[in-house]
Amino acid sequence: MTLTFDMFWSFRSPYSYLATKRIVAIEKTYDVTVRVRPVYPLAVRVDGFFKKVDPLWVRYLARDTWRIAQMEGLPYGPPRPDPIVMDMATGDVAKEQPYIHRLTRLGMAAVERGRGLPFLDEVSTLIWGGQTDDWTRGDQLAQATARAGLDLAELDAAAVANVDRYEAEIEANQQALTDLGHWGVPTFGFNAEPFFGQDRIDVLLWRMKQNGLTERT
Repeated sequence: MTLTFDMFWSFRSPYSYLATKRIVAIEKTYDVTVRVRPVYPLAVRVDGFFKKVDPLWVRYLARDTWRIAQMEGLPYGPPRPDPIVMDMATGDVAKEQPYIHRLTRLGMAAVERGRGLPFLDEVSTLIWGGQTDDWTRGDQLAQATARAGLDLAELDAAAVANVDRYEAEIEANQQALTDLGHWGVPTFGFNAEPFFGQDRIDVLLWRMKQNGLTERT
C-alpha cells in the first residue's frame, strides 16, 4: 500500500531547503507519495512577524542552518537576493514583493504538472546553495526549472493566467497547515499528525513504518 504525506514548504525557508534532498531520497527509496503544498513564509503570512521575534532567534537560525548544511554535506549560503524584500535591521517587509509571489505560484504550477518536488529541489538549491551571486540573473532559474523537467516560460504563463486560483490554493495550504497544528515550515503531515522541521524527518519515517511503509521494489 502506497502511503502519502503532506509537505508544507516555503521558498524563503532555509530549513525547507535543507530538508528537501532527504525527502527526494525518501520518495525514491520508499513506496510513498509526497504531496507538495507550497505556502508563503511567515514574513508574508504574519504581519510584523520580524518586529515581534526575539533577535536571538535570527542569529541562532543563521548558526544552526550553517552547521546542518555542513553535517549533511550540502552547499549553502545566504540567498542573493533574499526571496523576501525586507529591512532586516527594522523587520519592515516591503509591500511590493517581486520574488516570493512569483516563486510560490511557480511552485503551484509545478505541483499541478506532477513535478512539484523536483522543482522545489532544483530551485531551492539555486537560491540557497551559495553558488551564485544573483539567482535572478540570466537563465539560471530557467535552467533549474529545466533540470526539474519543466519549462519556465510555460510555468510563468500558467502562473499569470491562474493567479486567483493559485492564490486560493496557497491559502488553502496555509489553512491546512494551521488545521494540522503548526505554523512553520517545513512541516510534514501524516495521518493528521504534524512533524515540524528537517530534524523530525526520522520521526516521520518511524511513524510511517509503523503504518506499513515499505521500500520500493
